[in-house]
Amino acid sequence: MRVTIKDIARAVGVSHTTVSRALRDSEEINPETRARIRAVAESMGYRPNPVARALQGRRTQTLGVVVTRLSDPFHTEVVQGIEKVAQAHGYGLLLSLSHEDPAKERAIVEMLAAKQVDGIIVAASRLGSRYLPLLEALRIPIVLINSHQTGPYVYSVATDNVHGGYLATRYLIDLGHRAIAYIGNRRGGRSNQDRYRGYRQALREVGLSPRPEWVVKGDGRVGAGEAAMRRLLEVSPRPTAVFCYNDLTAIGALRAAVQAGIRVPEDLSIIGFDGLEEGSYVFPALTTVAQPRQQLGRLAAEMLLEILNGRPSPRRILLQGTLLERASCGPPPT
Repeated sequence: MRVTIKDIARAVGVSHTTVSRALRDSEEINPETRARIRAVAESMGYRPNPVARALQGRRTQTLGVVVTRLSDPFHTEVVQGIEKVAQAHGYGLLLSLSHEDPAKERAIVEMLAAKQVDGIIVAASRLGSRYLPLLEALRIPIVLINSHQTGPYVYSVATDNVHGGYLATRYLIDLGHRAIAYIGNRRGGRSNQDRYRGYRQALREVGLSPRPEWVVKGDGRVGAGEAAMRRLLEVSPRPTAVFCYNDLTAIGALRAAVQAGIRVPEDLSIIGFDGLEEGSYVFPALTTVAQPRQQLGRLAAEMLLEILNGRPSPRRILLQGTLLERASCGPPPT
């Protein structure tokens, strides 16, 4: 059985990252530890993978892609954008789901690196700054979609969530609303914080601040949006408009309002975020801030290929969302 870096790590009692760095003769590991790890590796008969990129200079023509879940239509369209670019350049994809679990996401990224993918794209990462030491150890280019990190191996393509949150809230303000609630996403991380920041920025411009009872959290899914809206409907005074973290949340909120006999948009305006096609099928059709979903995937894949081919690439690309007016928003009730 082939001896791996993890086998050596267990034998020495250190992390596999430390072993990897020691075997590359990294100065980050002190000389005594490097010598001990090399001695154990030699005694165990460790041999580097003969097809590893670092030794053979080969490419597998494969890109790893990690998304939280495919049940979210947002990620489906992002992957479609990645796939179009990859296929056009002769690359295949290895797709994995993290299910919003940071530990699982890290394990998947390490697995993809072990499978010798040429680069990795991660949508809506849950690892945050913990990526930096991981990528430093793996030494593989990675592009994050809708996540913001910087480092030698980190690149990102994202929608400007602050601008999007501002755009949605300003639209409601311009319709005449002043009692505006926000249904966020407790799992949304930086994207939720930035959309909420845009919401607050728009309110401040007209001399308002968020009322604590009008700010509730879901989890980015329909059921939690429905539950959050039911809580808002019990608040007094009740908001006249709601900005939702994403379209799935907004669809749930719309369902709860209709079930409670609330007319949308006559009694209550609801706006989402993402621009999913599914939002056009509900009644009334959902007004939303549309993200350029396929463009996010396409630009992430193009950026990764630029890096792999040694061509200059920006570290970060920030795209603007656009307001998509449908039928779920109107002036506040008189």
